[in-house]
Amino acid sequence: MNAHSKTIAVLGAGQIGAIIARMLAEQGHEVTLADASQAQLDHAADDLFRTQIIDAADLDALEAFLGPRDIVVSACPYFLNKGIASAAVATKTHYFDLTEDVATTAFIKQIAAQADVALVPQCGLAPGFICVLGADMAARFDVLKTIKMRVGALPLYPTNALRYNVTWSIDGLINEYCNPCEIVFDGKPILVPALEGIESVMIDGIAYEAFNTSGGLGTLTETLDGKVRDLSYKTLRYPGHAEIMKLLLRGLELADDKDTMRRILSHAAPFTRKDVVVIFVTGIGQRKGRMEEDSIVLRYDGTPEIGAIQLTTAAGCVAMVELFLAGKLPQRGFVRQEDAKLADFLATKTGSRLTKESRGSDAAKAVYVQNTRDAA
Repeated sequence: MNAHSKTIAVLGAGQIGAIIARMLAEQGHEVTLADASQAQLDHAADDLFRTQIIDAADLDALEAFLGPRDIVVSACPYFLNKGIASAAVATKTHYFDLTEDVATTAFIKQIAAQADVALVPQCGLAPGFICVLGADMAARFDVLKTIKMRVGALPLYPTNALRYNVTWSIDGLINEYCNPCEIVFDGKPILVPALEGIESVMIDGIAYEAFNTSGGLGTLTETLDGKVRDLSYKTLRYPGHAEIMKLLLRGLELADDKDTMRRILSHAAPFTRKDVVVIFVTGIGQRKGRMEEDSIVLRYDGTPEIGAIQLTTAAGCVAMVELFLAGKLPQRGFVRQEDAKLADFLATKTGSRLTKESRGSDAAKAVYVQNTRDAA
């Protein structure tokens, strides 16, 4: 352990948590990966970090585990994060998570007001890296009009009826498909339904659809309040996916039977490392009196060693930990993703991978077509 290393707990030994633990350990930190499942820990085991059985829902055991640690990163399902954040505040452990859940983030913001440590929710890809990109795009204009942010984590080779494979948390996926979505429309923050607002998007010759999902904007609606007329986040999928999910979640009412929905996704859309992550951010506004449009297009392909969603989510989280330890983020209280400057983010060890391993660039060509059937 080097002189600047920290003792870090990573909770959740799933596909993302194991990569986060490895990335942090490679930087010289003393890392313990914890999970309630010994099988999960055995699968994720690595010589670089320790493992330990901890049930994150057992708050007494969790506080005892976090007590001697400097930082905790939660890669657990969103519904455990309120308890984990509370335990972090009680033990004075700096807190990071990957949640997309709006209610969880609101709770963390509330308890962060009197906390002696930093609470940094919504790390990862979307929310996370996409919010850093969105804030940077907004700053490029003298007068900002519109910011559109679109992100897809997709199978490289869609082979099932859903045209999708689960590459991250099934609970998180169901959550963002069910909950209301925050946007800014005509200068006012409003809520719109998930799985609506379907658009056609063509990027580098590949057709996608984009539709409303919950949580992707993070705290940007607050950060850009009064500065942007229209602000939205949508998920990219292959065409037809949204209608199938609406049938399952609404037509068959599986939004009220998430256990069944979880089983369906586990069997019909199994995990794959042959995945792709596509990021598309567009801004419109005035520069020096002239209306202009600017775009960022990034693409990441999975490898046999690490999937694209694993890379982008884990690197997005670990980059925020790096920035915090370098003193480039607030050191206590609630920390927003857009508190990170894009240049600083991409200059971190893990953040730099998001530049080096991308196949896209600002110069990549994209065609964006609004579908007339749903303007929201």
